[in-house]
Amino acid sequence: MDTEQRESRLEALVQACVDLIEWRFQGEVDRGAAAMLLADGTIITGTSPTALNAAVEVCHEIEPFCAAYRLDLAVVASVCLHRDPAGRFLVLSPCGVCRERLAVHGPEVLAAVPDSGDLTKVAWVSLGDLLPHYWLAAFPQELASMSGWKTVPATPPLVAPNAAEARLTGGSSA
Repeated sequence: MDTEQRESRLEALVQACVDLIEWRFQGEVDRGAAAMLLADGTIITGTSPTALNAAVEVCHEIEPFCAAYRLDLAVVASVCLHRDPAGRFLVLSPCGVCRERLAVHGPEVLAAVPDSGDLTKVAWVSLGDLLPHYWLAAFPQELASMSGWKTVPATPPLVAPNAAEARLTGGSSA
């Protein structure tokens, strides 16, 4: 996919998210949705259902993420929008849980984040840039099964273990 096609698909992704909010929540504010672009070009949208107990609510991304899994297709890009009381569509960057879910698809996944100058404009950031120090990088065996993520090189401890132990016990480190 060339740059022009990619930009066109990303614009269509954002529009699909807006369309879902406008269709599903006609005239309602403080509502949102998510959309994901899959590896085959399919766009999947979703929203989170209302729950009486806020502790059991889920992110808008759950529905498209599960659909991608069901279809056995990688997620290429993800956007989440929220319509505020003024009718603006605010860009919500993926929460920590959604970042973990997207990480399965590798560091090249594009995540929508708000533009620094305008919360209603999408800026696209790779997941690798969003998670520059991804925690799983410390576990090369697990990370090997996830495409694209880099492992953290082993580093020697800052303090020799016996010296640290000596400080804790009041003894000498020799």
